[in-house]
Amino acid sequence: MLVSDRRDLRPVRPEALHVTLVFLGWQDESAAPRISEAGFGALPEGPPPRLTPAGVRSLPPRNPRLFALELEDEGGRATAWQAAAAAALEAGGWYRPEKRPFWPHLTLARVKRGERRVPPLPEQPPPPREPFEAPIVTLYRSTLRPQGALYEPLARTVLADAGDPASQPTAY
Repeated sequence: MLVSDRRDLRPVRPEALHVTLVFLGWQDESAAPRISEAGFGALPEGPPPRLTPAGVRSLPPRNPRLFALELEDEGGRATAWQAAAAAALEAGGWYRPEKRPFWPHLTLARVKRGERRVPPLPEQPPPPREPFEAPIVTLYRSTLRPQGALYEPLARTVLADAGDPASQPTAY
């Protein structure tokens, strides 16, 4: 694996990989039904986002704190989903827009707390450029732990015209 031999990094567990559309921060759990109804209800109709792995990127580039798989957003569908969900959640008072633009990616590893000046990842061949559809959107509660965040699904929706979601990778 790309980071398995690195003691200075904390890899994200495969079951925790996801694309974040909107990070809400702390919310009262009793608001979860209203949050999911607003966010899911705002998603544009049509086919789900189609994402293609583009390469591994470190952020920030010179003194990285995380390493991510950058995803190309074919036709801008993920960006449209993010904008629609963000606007609905902002209108409901659950979200404050970020200044930086939406960046479709999967976080692969984070630098462990207390580590400084970690070396870059070794050169890797580019990832397979096999696009995948992301038809599932999930509202998660994330619990931060030293060994990595734990994500507990609170609500989920699957696009009606997404085909068989069991055969598709998932975006959250």
